[in-house]
Amino acid sequence: MELREYWVILRRRWWLPVTLAVLVGLISVLQLRPWQPRAAMYSASMRLLVGVLPAAEQDVTAYDPRYYAWLTSEYLVDDFTEVVRSQLFAAQVSQRLRDQNIEVPAGVIQGSAATGKLHRIITLSFTWPDAVQLEAIARAAADELTQNAAFYFRQLGTENAGVTLIDGPSVGVVGAGVREQIELPLRVLLALIVGVGLAFLLHYLDDSVRRPEELEALGVSVLGEIPRRKR
Repeated sequence: MELREYWVILRRRWWLPVTLAVLVGLISVLQLRPWQPRAAMYSASMRLLVGVLPAAEQDVTAYDPRYYAWLTSEYLVDDFTEVVRSQLFAAQVSQRLRDQNIEVPAGVIQGSAATGKLHRIITLSFTWPDAVQLEAIARAAADELTQNAAFYFRQLGTENAGVTLIDGPSVGVVGAGVREQIELPLRVLLALIVGVGLAFLLHYLDDSVRRPEELEALGVSVLGEIPRRKR
């Protein structure tokens, strides 16, 4: 089928994709309400270094204790990251906040936390609607990890390990996400694509004849044509 045929089909049923796009756009506007101000969200992030002290250097010619300490630290980060995500850690942070007369449930802290790791460095971040409370939560989490690290390493069966805070916690405003920016136009675009597909589907199911070329394509000779009456 030539491009002109596609254009004829779309011109004949242009109302279908346009109507569908307008309808989806109106429903999306009512759902998303872009005119309403977005509630401010804040994020606090910090980076912590996990390390294991080298073993006693009994025979430095056999191996380098610093290398094995560094290697053990990398493996330990994998397990320690899960500890940071645990309910136990969230409960300890919640208790520290309670001592400061700040009541934040452990489950809420656990749900707002996100972790990442790179070699021996753990990145811990929190998202919260109140900047003052967020700073207190982040500081309590940092103090818990640096001051009470031995307690968590005992759960992993590891000794002579420690946590050092190397960055943060730093608090900043969370900007609008990519999804919030493109969701409305993406919905309209998808509605247009679906409408175009429906237009071609209706053309495929339509067995009526509208042009002489369609009869000639079926092997029928056209003797004459009655022009459409002008309005």
